[in-house]
Amino acid sequence: MPAAITNLTNDVDASSTPLCHIVTPVGMLGYGLKEDETTAALRFYVATGIPTAMILDSGSTDSGPDRLAQGIMGSPRSSYVRDLRKLLKLVHEFRVPLIFSSAGGDGIDEHVRDIVKVIEEIAAEKGNEGYSFKTVAIFSGIDKALIRERLAAGGITGCGACVPPMTEEDIDASTRVVAQMGPEPFVDAMKATPDFDVIVGGRAYDPAPYVAYCACLSKLNLDDRNSPEVQRQFGGFTHMGKILECGGTCAEPKSHGAIATVFKDGGFTISPLTPTARCTPISVAAHTMYEKSRPDLLHGPGGYFDLNAAIYEQLPDQRSIKVRGSMFHFSQESGRPYQIKLEAGCIVGYRSMFMGSVRDPILIKQFDSLIKIVKEYAADQHSNVTGNWELDFHLYGKQDEESAATTPSPEIFIIGEALASSQELATSVAATARIGVIHGSYPGQKATSGNFAFGIGGKSVIELGPCSKFSMYHLMDLEEGEDGLALEDDLATPTHNGANGNGAHKQRQRLFTQSVSLVGKGDRSLQRLSTPTANGRSNGVKSNAKPGIAAPTISNGSKLNGLTKPSVLGDLTKVVRSKNAGPYEITFDLIFESRDTYLKVKESGLLSTKVIAEAYSMTESDIVWCGFFDPAQAFKATIPRVRAGKRTAAGSFMENDVHGSQQHLALVNLTLPDEFVATLL
Repeated sequence: MPAAITNLTNDVDASSTPLCHIVTPVGMLGYGLKEDETTAALRFYVATGIPTAMILDSGSTDSGPDRLAQGIMGSPRSSYVRDLRKLLKLVHEFRVPLIFSSAGGDGIDEHVRDIVKVIEEIAAEKGNEGYSFKTVAIFSGIDKALIRERLAAGGITGCGACVPPMTEEDIDASTRVVAQMGPEPFVDAMKATPDFDVIVGGRAYDPAPYVAYCACLSKLNLDDRNSPEVQRQFGGFTHMGKILECGGTCAEPKSHGAIATVFKDGGFTISPLTPTARCTPISVAAHTMYEKSRPDLLHGPGGYFDLNAAIYEQLPDQRSIKVRGSMFHFSQESGRPYQIKLEAGCIVGYRSMFMGSVRDPILIKQFDSLIKIVKEYAADQHSNVTGNWELDFHLYGKQDEESAATTPSPEIFIIGEALASSQELATSVAATARIGVIHGSYPGQKATSGNFAFGIGGKSVIELGPCSKFSMYHLMDLEEGEDGLALEDDLATPTHNGANGNGAHKQRQRLFTQSVSLVGKGDRSLQRLSTPTANGRSNGVKSNAKPGIAAPTISNGSKLNGLTKPSVLGDLTKVVRSKNAGPYEITFDLIFESRDTYLKVKESGLLSTKVIAEAYSMTESDIVWCGFFDPAQAFKATIPRVRAGKRTAAGSFMENDVHGSQQHLALVNLTLPDEFVATLL
């Protein structure tokens, strides 16, 4: 760990004195990274003598509950090997720490151990004899007994209005439970092992490792939570981590990775790794509200950070942004307990599916009646079967009655999905339904050889295995001190059957545990022989050359995206997107091309809670949040996830958009009133 920076009292000095540089090579470990871009950045920033680290995220609930319920890694193991091979090479070459959280995609204890094993394998490869990494693994598994205790005491609530209350049955069904750690366990680990090289974190709040690294360097006094200086620093560190954890998504065009220079007062600059990309005030402010329920107050472990006073300033290089003004409000300020989010999944059955298409125009005109017949046929054939099952269909290309009357669909693609209490039963239901689709009769039928084009992948019915659903997405109140890391002196004698990753038999005062290992056979004393930098790391890099930067093409954007007369809302926007805001919500962001257009939309009443409710067939009381966000010249609305008329979580049976990224079309195609269009021309 680099030496901590001496505290400064002068606000001007604090706002202009760099605390550290943080390089995030990619927004998700396992997705692939551009080694040349990361190398160029490290070559420049390490040579400045300012503490430098590589920090990135490795997990999310975005892709559904399977990772938690079934212990499935978010990416293939080979993808983690590929990325870590590159990153560990850079750790060795530049003597910078590597820190990442939510290992394996979900941060479960098994996957933290698996990723440490990957690091061991890479260090043992031929040519890596010089590698020596002091590796800290942090575990976030939570004992179900503690959850039952807190539930009985009223200390567990849903994480958001759309999350149903937790039940004892949810606890029983969950295969394993993790908690989103805050920065505290990472801070404790860095202090306990200051010469660490790699930290492999379990499930954590995405900004947590970023905040921890900065908090350690600044000697931030987290006991002084009422201090405006601490709130400003912690707010800035958290804001920076929230942006950087997605890599270069905050840039135009999107970059693989990004770089932050963090200042002593909590302010920071952001720039993309990709030389031809650039950050703008709008792109950075807009990304801050990405996949969040609201854009201004963002909650996390131990409190929330407030962005209402945040300022986004374009720097002279026209590709970097300086951000300042964020504030963090600790829950203890208002007498509320520190809370962590619990995440878990469970198995609800087994799935099988079949797929193909219908092209006969006679059948397409009466397709709904065929689906009804198929469901009845499947029910009749399984009327005496023991076990529960469901059957439904995903239909692509099927038009509503009004559109079909004028421009009938030439083809409907069908995926039949069966869920049952056993794999055998799910396959039987799917196979029966498939036969019904192929050979079902209908009025006017001429194509008597079959109704269904199938055979994709050479499979008639595909067995999908276990089907999962989220069983926990809840906030749990902590007692004082439980948010930190239990070190060896705090733990009982380990057992191999413990709940936590390092074998601790039961929960102690601090909930999270660690293991520390020396990976590789290299001589660590040799790693300190080259000239040390001010970040306490040894490196031989002495370059004053900046990373290669191509001059970006800067576009101010036309007022109406090049259209002389817009007709729908999408014509006015630079970005229109939908995305999960956790498993139970979908959020919409509309970012406008020009300030003038944004202000006219805001003043017009064109967008409101009522409009969103009508567009998505909900009541106004269903809308989670709706409003405008001036820093990003954007409108945001958040709604519950609904499937088949019921609120539900992402993933599981009949899911067809687990990221929620294709739900924005109702807003894109919202017709603009003529009188409003007239104000734009």
